[in-house]
Amino acid sequence: MLDKTLAELGESESLRLTIGRLSSAMNVLVGPGDDAAVVKLSQESFVVTTDTMVENHDFRLDWSSGFDLGFKAVASNVADVAAMGAKPVALVVSIALPKNTKISWLTDFADGLNAGISAFAPEASVVGGDLAHAEQVFISVTAHGDLNGLTPVLRSGANIGDVVAVAGTLGKAAAGLDLLFRADSATSAFDDLVSVQLRPQPPVTAGVLANQAGATAMLDISDSLIKDATRLARASEVSIRIDSTQLQGFEAVLDQAAQRLGVSALDWVLFGGEDHSLLATFPSASPIPKEFKPIGTVLGLGSASVFLDDQPVEDKGWDSIRG
Repeated sequence: MLDKTLAELGESESLRLTIGRLSSAMNVLVGPGDDAAVVKLSQESFVVTTDTMVENHDFRLDWSSGFDLGFKAVASNVADVAAMGAKPVALVVSIALPKNTKISWLTDFADGLNAGISAFAPEASVVGGDLAHAEQVFISVTAHGDLNGLTPVLRSGANIGDVVAVAGTLGKAAAGLDLLFRADSATSAFDDLVSVQLRPQPPVTAGVLANQAGATAMLDISDSLIKDATRLARASEVSIRIDSTQLQGFEAVLDQAAQRLGVSALDWVLFGGEDHSLLATFPSASPIPKEFKPIGTVLGLGSASVFLDDQPVEDKGWDSIRG
């Protein structure tokens, strides 16, 4: 059965085989199968986010398996929920595939969804979605998060004097992408970096912890540390100073790969995307969760700029339209 294609089985049977592989969470009152799902929340307010992944723009099938893409689709979306200080509780997944796609690829994708949920959102599940035909693979995920009575953490709340801190990795996914482009035996020693590109490891639980600790602003580092810090600075109408000495630990784990490729490890740390770590600001007098590493300070200087030490930095990074 799994050797057949979507066109051979049709939508209903393809969905039946795929949905049967997905687990269900206790907060789901009505799951896949009806026109819409019903999910129980602890409060009246919740957060919603969505993201898309398009073949040959956001991923390549010669690099990523169906499992990888299912895992990454979950990781990138629940990271956005975490960045609001909420807990992921439900996901809706829509995917469009060529008609000659094997059902085994689709069930592999479902297994990747399950693995991502188990790793980052064990109290959540896929509650619905859609399957359609397209000439290339198109994946869209909408994630819902429960604030559990907390106030959402926005990008616009940073105050002068706040500590700037990061939870998660910096530069590993960008290094992994460069290694995939290189794709030779000389880079096989860096499979751990490639793995972060194919299956990101966002620090999802750190989002709620940051909210509980009084984070004033927060966002998911999806496009680069500098680009996303600039977004936070603009939203909060402040400037941010990043201390280069606080980035040395992130650089150190990339040094060997950077030397092998003849590139700058610091460039990966500053301008590389897709780690899906969390960038947050905290009042200087408040304790910071141990998951976060201080890397800078919020200033009142300039007009929504980001400085590396005392030098302004261009907000380079991934652009979903320009690439």
